[in-house]
Amino acid sequence: MKKDVQISYEHFKNSSELNDIEKTLFARAIQARENAYAPYSNFLVGCAVLLENGEIYSGNNQENAAYPSGLCAERTTLFWVAANFPDMKVKKIFVVGGPKEFHEKNPPIPPCGACRQSLIEYETKQKENIDLYFSSMNDEVVKVHSIKDLLPFYFDSTFL
Repeated sequence: MKKDVQISYEHFKNSSELNDIEKTLFARAIQARENAYAPYSNFLVGCAVLLENGEIYSGNNQENAAYPSGLCAERTTLFWVAANFPDMKVKKIFVVGGPKEFHEKNPPIPPCGACRQSLIEYETKQKENIDLYFSSMNDEVVKVHSIKDLLPFYFDSTFL
């Protein structure tokens, strides 16, 4: 039996279509991207997280000469937030990434597979969807209303 998976998402041609909090998250992710440590790939990623109390925290990717020792912006930010605010729900995550040398044709950059798996862990833990936005520096934005939209066959604790 063949089945299809459908993904619902929103597409914004530029950030002017975002609401005020989304614009703030976008700006904070861009600012965090500027401080990324990516001397090997020159691929800079910034992330901003909105918590249920209205606070926004940000982070960026951190590379290492021993490649597996680095960490993506999404996990750097989310792990720090979870370590410092373990009972606080994450409402929105905004990710902005792309090559250090900006190219106008770069499409919105979605989280990698490892980040998707980490994000789904927190969405499952809090029993509430997390809005995820991703973009490149070209100002085009994609929004999904749940991490499950990017990882429909996700693995979580229910399998253990």
